[in-house]
Amino acid sequence: QVLDARLQERWGMRLSEITHVFLTSFDPDRRRALDGLEHATWYMHEPEIDAAASAISEELYRAEGDEELSQILEHHKDLLLSFSVSGDNMFDGVDLFPIPGYTPGSCGLLLPTPTQTILICGDTIATQEHLTKGVVLSNAANIELTQESFKECVEIADIIIPGRDNVLRNPIRS
Repeated sequence: QVLDARLQERWGMRLSEITHVFLTSFDPDRRRALDGLEHATWYMHEPEIDAAASAISEELYRAEGDEELSQILEHHKDLLLSFSVSGDNMFDGVDLFPIPGYTPGSCGLLLPTPTQTILICGDTIATQEHLTKGVVLSNAANIELTQESFKECVEIADIIIPGRDNVLRNPIRS
C-alpha cells in the first residue's frame, strides 16, 4: 500500500499499471518491492539468474536438516523461476549494460537519448556519496570487479540512477 501510494503521488500511476520489472541483481534489497507486482513480467540478466540459482543450490545443500532455512531458500528458488531473461535490447531505447561485481551478474539498463545517456546502475553506484567519493559498497561480491564496473558507469552515463538514491547528474560529464 505504501509503495502504491508513493508511486501515485510521484508519478500519477498505480502499481497495477506497471507491466515490466527489471532487477539489476537478485539482492534481497532489490527484490523487496516485488510484492504488488506479481502481475508484471519480471526480468533479470541471465548471468545473474544463473549465479543466484547456483548460490541457492549451494545454500540448500548446506541447510540440509534445517527445515526453516530450507523453506526460505525454496521460496527464493521459486521466486527466481518467476524471472525471464531479457535480450541485450530489452525494448526500443532500453539496452542491457552488464556491470558485474556487486553480484556476479549485476546488470544495469542503458537508455541512450539524442542528447544524453541515462544509466540505471543498481548497487554498482549505490548513492550520491559513493559516486562523489568514488567508492563501492563494502559488501560487494567482488570489490575489484565492482570498481571496474563503477568506472564504466561513470565513463558512459550523463545521468546516473543509483541503487539507493535519487537520480544524479554525473559530475564528470556534466
